[in-house]
Amino acid sequence: MSKDNKSGGKPTNDKSAKDTHYAALRRAHRDSKRERGEIPTPPLKKRRRSAEDWKPPTLAPEQVYLYGLHTVRAALDNKERRNVRLSATQNALARLEIDADALGIPVEIVAPHEIDRVLGPDAIHQGVMLETRPLPVRRLEALKDSPLLLVLDQVTDPHNVGAIMRSAVAFNAGAVITTQRHSPTESGVLAKSASGALELIPYIQITNLADALGELHKLGFFTIGLDSEGPAPLEGTFSGDKVALVLGSEGKGLRQKTRETVSALARLDMPGAIKSLNVSNAAAIALYAARLHLRA
Repeated sequence: MSKDNKSGGKPTNDKSAKDTHYAALRRAHRDSKRERGEIPTPPLKKRRRSAEDWKPPTLAPEQVYLYGLHTVRAALDNKERRNVRLSATQNALARLEIDADALGIPVEIVAPHEIDRVLGPDAIHQGVMLETRPLPVRRLEALKDSPLLLVLDQVTDPHNVGAIMRSAVAFNAGAVITTQRHSPTESGVLAKSASGALELIPYIQITNLADALGELHKLGFFTIGLDSEGPAPLEGTFSGDKVALVLGSEGKGLRQKTRETVSALARLDMPGAIKSLNVSNAAAIALYAARLHLRA
């Protein structure tokens, strides 16, 4: 009889099971540290290989995945959201500080790599993912009582649009209006970049921008297109008590039809050596100037 058997211990052939147990504990500990950002980013070569191997799942038209602690918490707080399923690590669920039993949807405890399989290895999900449905469609006529709107002419980058939404919420704009074509739809990337703002401001996608601007004119809005070659500085262009700021795409700026349709064109005067700004930065400055006008 072996020494282990004499002492009442486990047989020596349980070593592999013990190793598996400790390996699982090490993986769980590593996953927890990765969630908190306490371990180094994997080498670029490894991440690139993982990204190349990953294939996004096929989503139904009404299927949206949101991720990130702040984004998911804001979506769960939004009464207009139709949520389907919450997937989170044990640590992330605790950090959400929610009553999981009161959500009314299934809550799954998962490992970070299970979320990676859905979102891809580059998504910074912080251990939480929410399957949900797109927010209800909004109409322009519902915005007639809002004094400030933001209109985007084919701004394609969801990171820029998300940052613009944050600024729009900060300056209490009534909506962000954009085109259905050549602009991002509601998605995890857009929502993560907006960091909760997607739940706080209507994101309205319209078919024809010129027609939408015409409708805004009928609702009493003075529309101002931002253009680096605009004839006058923005601060001297405002008129009336309802303003809609119109910004163009990252590369081409405003389209010709849009330039012809807005009430006025204006520029942001910049005394420094750099004469152009990222569209999200320009939006923040324009919103600030518009608020100063509306308070006057």
